[in-house]
Amino acid sequence: MAVRRLHPEQPTSFEFTPENLAWAQATMTKYPQGQQASAVIPLLWRAQEQHEGWLPEPAIRYVAEMLGMAYIRVYEIATFYTMFQLSPVGKIAHVQVCGTTPCMLRGSEDLITVCKRKIAKTPHELSADGNFSWEEVECLGSCANAPMVQIWKDTYEDLTAESFEGVLDAFAAGNPPDPGSQTGRRASCPSAGPTTLREYATAMPSAAATQPAAVETSLVAEIAQPAAVISDDAKPVALEAPRDGKADDLKRISGVGPKLENTLNTLGIYHFDQIAQWGPETIAWVDNYLSFKGRIDREDWIAQAKALAAEKSD
Repeated sequence: MAVRRLHPEQPTSFEFTPENLAWAQATMTKYPQGQQASAVIPLLWRAQEQHEGWLPEPAIRYVAEMLGMAYIRVYEIATFYTMFQLSPVGKIAHVQVCGTTPCMLRGSEDLITVCKRKIAKTPHELSADGNFSWEEVECLGSCANAPMVQIWKDTYEDLTAESFEGVLDAFAAGNPPDPGSQTGRRASCPSAGPTTLREYATAMPSAAATQPAAVETSLVAEIAQPAAVISDDAKPVALEAPRDGKADDLKRISGVGPKLENTLNTLGIYHFDQIAQWGPETIAWVDNYLSFKGRIDREDWIAQAKALAAEKSD
């Protein structure tokens, strides 16, 4: 692995915003007393998110002091894991193109060509407007849907050079596309569509084999049902419109972008204090409306919303 160095130009200081500080303190409580150093990676990641997508040296020291760790220990972690960017990245998007064998065989080199033409000729170089940057990385774990890229936390899969250009243009226009397959493929099923149910129907005992279509239809209907039905009693308290005609900027919650904010508004959620009141059942209910399940707990929206609601009331 190449030697990774801190960028020569650094800010003079760093500290978490009030909402990120509340999130960090809540994250530290998830570990046994005396083991708070285990939170170092999530705290560094949150610091990177706050600081325009890259991790400056003052943030490394800040996290080290918060966790009671030697600075060199945190520096070693930040420089070892390539998930941490040590120099400025694009303000709108930093694109990580997977170049490992499955993606390479499916056209990742075409995606790199697009990056060189639309962003910059070399990796880690900012585009002329400073809005985009790119790099080639090792496996990002979506081999079945190759080729793919990762932008911030999200992956964009089943790409062609043309569809990848469309993804970049959508980011530039301020309207990022939904993450996941860009051909509409669900999960990691074969590109030509699922085959498992047909194979299962063919292998059924002779008594059932007389009605293979009915068996397959029944199986499809059964599998299409949700894993758990959540009662509408868990539905969050919704508003018909924002109070006083002015909604809170829900995008201030880390993990909520324009599309998720629109989804929440559609559900009648316009204010931080609404989210702050959610319990486990309500979280599970709302989770059904999100493309990536579990992000409410994973990114601790509730703690963030409580901090933002308190800030607003001050």
